[in-house]
Amino acid sequence: MSASDIRRLDGRVALVTGGGRGIGAAIAQVLARAGACVMIANRTGPAGEGVAEGIRAEGLQAQAMECDIGQRAQAEAAVAATVAQWGALDIVVHNAAINPWCELESVDDATLEQTLAVNLKACFWLTQAALPHLRAAGKRGGGRVLVTSSVTGPRVAMPGSAPYAASKAGVNGFIRSAALELASDAITVNGVEPGYIAKQGGSLLSDPERAARIASFIPVGALGEPQDIAHAMHFLASPAARYITGQTIVVDGGSTLPESPFFNHPPTPG
Repeated sequence: MSASDIRRLDGRVALVTGGGRGIGAAIAQVLARAGACVMIANRTGPAGEGVAEGIRAEGLQAQAMECDIGQRAQAEAAVAATVAQWGALDIVVHNAAINPWCELESVDDATLEQTLAVNLKACFWLTQAALPHLRAAGKRGGGRVLVTSSVTGPRVAMPGSAPYAASKAGVNGFIRSAALELASDAITVNGVEPGYIAKQGGSLLSDPERAARIASFIPVGALGEPQDIAHAMHFLASPAARYITGQTIVVDGGSTLPESPFFNHPPTPG
């Protein structure tokens, strides 16, 4: 089998949450181009459908549905809709997330609950609902559970990120525990930890001046692109990663490596 063949996903079915823009859209596109049939579950229906239409315009397989992944019933419905559409489910990618910036002393119960529900609890709900289908996928090369984690929480932190950081640290704990439990079913569980990724409008990185300043502190000298995360997810979804489980891949341009932000211009000793 050639290097390109071992990354093909022909005949595989994938569910991608939060696939209406940015990283999620890139994941859906890359998996579809590798041969997978992709269901995009997105809170905003038109955005998800727009991505699906673009994929279908390339002659590939994709559908979209509106889904609030922060509710168990809707997470279960996303799995059911995917199986109803294609008769199987091999790859679950939980990418949807929210990041409510707020100081620790002002975090209220509603904010905390919503963040944990969307970012962390949905990992449990999706995996539980998908398990019978992922076990069946063992006969077709093994099931895959993939989660978009973050360097924020598992490796670094910043003021105002406590709910998000806690949820992503929890995601990494879920990945390791689930990987142990599901290994005997030929199901691998892995994740990707993005660093600073250029996103579509609405994020702090949408401001060019701020983005350029942040990029100057990243060792590779640039923000990441959604496709950088998507390609890592594709690898983990493919037969090439059959022997990898319970792991996360950091995709951050080296931003978490320096001991100090002055790595480019170290302060003069003394």
